[in-house]
Amino acid sequence: MGIDLVLHLGVVLLTLGIFFAMLNFPKQALAKLRTRGRTTAQANRHFLRGAQLLARARSNHRNATALAKEAVAEADKALLLEPKDAASHILKALALDLMGHRSSALRSLDAALSPPVAKSLSERERGDALFKRAEIHLALNRRRRADLAVADLEEAVRLSSDNAKAHCLLGQCYEAKGMTEAARKAFENAVRLEPGCVPAREGLDRLSSSS
Repeated sequence: MGIDLVLHLGVVLLTLGIFFAMLNFPKQALAKLRTRGRTTAQANRHFLRGAQLLARARSNHRNATALAKEAVAEADKALLLEPKDAASHILKALALDLMGHRSSALRSLDAALSPPVAKSLSERERGDALFKRAEIHLALNRRRRADLAVADLEEAVRLSSDNAKAHCLLGQCYEAKGMTEAARKAFENAVRLEPGCVPAREGLDRLSSSS
């Protein structure tokens, strides 16, 4: 009975201690927490609006550029509120790429994949972003940026191993560099994941005919 009473008193004292600690919690810190909650909600609204605009841009060829431009504006609004939100950087990159502004898109992806920002991404999301960055590297200058693309793609297939397109593009890069066996393996992985992957099958046919 005595032990139960001591335990009960201990719980009461602990509860009172937490209560008074909350009363003495700095008002400025509480204000920051409340502001952050509102800011995050606002940023999310801008992000979702931008994502909807980008989806419309991809399915509406006539107004694609105008819609993508609006998506960039919404991503920028989200980033003003949450500058370390990788998702908004990626949204901006995808919209810029759709508009043909690849160098700017690359800078946005670099920001999304920078160490402090990339922490907000899952491994799969980071892998997909690396794949997209590799695509843009190759689109800008295949020869000069091939090594950068290969590095991104190798990490992409490690993080998201079921991305058939990443395996296929990696195979094409290896093939261009004369790494036949590595290219064959990458193409085989792509076909295993996506049997209908035509570029990977064509890559295997090329390698078979040249061996």
